Amino acid sequence: MRKLLTTLYVTIPDVYLALKGENVSIIKDEKSIGRVPLHNLEGICTFGRQGASPALMAACIERDIAITFLTTNGRFRARVIGPSNGNVVLRKTQYRISDDEKKSAEIARHFLVGKLYNSKWTLERMTRDHALRIDVEKFKNVSKHLTVSMKQLMTINDLEVLRGVEGNAASTYFSLMDDMILQQKEDFFFKGRNRRPPLDNVNALLSLVYTLLASDVGAALETVGLDAYVGFLHRDRPGRMSLALDMMEELRSVCGDRFVLSLINKKQVQASDFLKKESGAVLMTDEARKKIFKLWHDRKDEQITHPFLKEKISWGLVPHAQALLLARFIRGDLDAYPPFLWK
Repeated sequence: MRKLLTTLYVTIPDVYLALKGENVSIIKDEKSIGRVPLHNLEGICTFGRQGASPALMAACIERDIAITFLTTNGRFRARVIGPSNGNVVLRKTQYRISDDEKKSAEIARHFLVGKLYNSKWTLERMTRDHALRIDVEKFKNVSKHLTVSMKQLMTINDLEVLRGVEGNAASTYFSLMDDMILQQKEDFFFKGRNRRPPLDNVNALLSLVYTLLASDVGAALETVGLDAYVGFLHRDRPGRMSLALDMMEELRSVCGDRFVLSLINKKQVQASDFLKKESGAVLMTDEARKKIFKLWHDRKDEQITHPFLKEKISWGLVPHAQALLLARFIRGDLDAYPPFLWK
C-alpha cells in the first residue's frame, strides 16, 4: 500500500516558493522564512497570490508532487502535475465510458449509493452517541428516507434521474446538519448550503474541507493513471476535476462533514477564527486555516480497516484505495466498482 506523505499548505500571503537544493524554500521580501524537504511531500497547496519558480515546478513534476493553486477562500485556480501515470488503454477506456451516458450512470450510481449510505450512518452514529441531545425520531425518519433513496438509485440508469433522487436525499440529510451541531450554537449554525462566497461560519468550514478532500481525491486518481478531470456523474467543464468530485461524493459525510462537526463540537474552532466582510462573505483567519490543516493531517493519520479490502490503512489512504478500485473496475478486473461504505 502507498506510503502516506505530507501535503504542504502555504497560507502566508505574498510569498514565493523556490527550489533550494532538495527543499522547498518559502521566500518573503527576498528572505527565506522556511524550508521543507521535497522527499517528505506528496503535494503542495497554496492559498492566495503565491508564486512558484520554474525550477521548483520541474523538481515537483519529476517527483510526482502536485502543486495546487487556490484562492484565499479555497477556490480552485490551477494544478501543476507531471506526466500521466498508468497506461493509455486505461484512460481511453475512461473516456469512452464518460462519453456513454448509460455506462456513466452505472458507475455514478455506485458513487451516490456510497454517499447516501455514509450519510445514513453519520445520522445513525448521532442517535447512538447523542440520543439525549437530539430528536432521535426525526433522525430515524431521515435515515429511513435515505435507505429508500438508496434502493431507488439501484434501479436507475439515467443521469438526470440519478441527480434528482440524490439531490432530494442530500437536502433531507442537510436538514439535520444544524441538529448535529451540539456546541457553540450562537456562532455555528446551518440554515442551508451556500458557497462562493460562504455566508456563515459552518459553510466556510465545509467549503475549505471539501476543497482539501477534492485535492486529495484528485491526486489519488492521477496516481493510479486516471484523468481526474473526466467524470461520469459530473460532466466535463474546463478546469473542474469532475472525476474527483464524483468520487468524493461517497466521502463527503464521513471525511468532510464529520470532521467539520468535530471541529465545532470539540471547540477546536471558535467564532474568533472567522471574519465577516461587508458583502456578507465569511472568511477564515490565517491562524484558523493553519490549525485546521494540522487537525486535517492528524485525522488522515488515524487507522481504520477498509470495509472492502479488509486491510488496515489510514484515513488519508482511503482516496488512494478507492481510486485503485475504480481503476481495476475500468480495466475489467472487477465486476463493479465497490464504493466506500463506512459504518
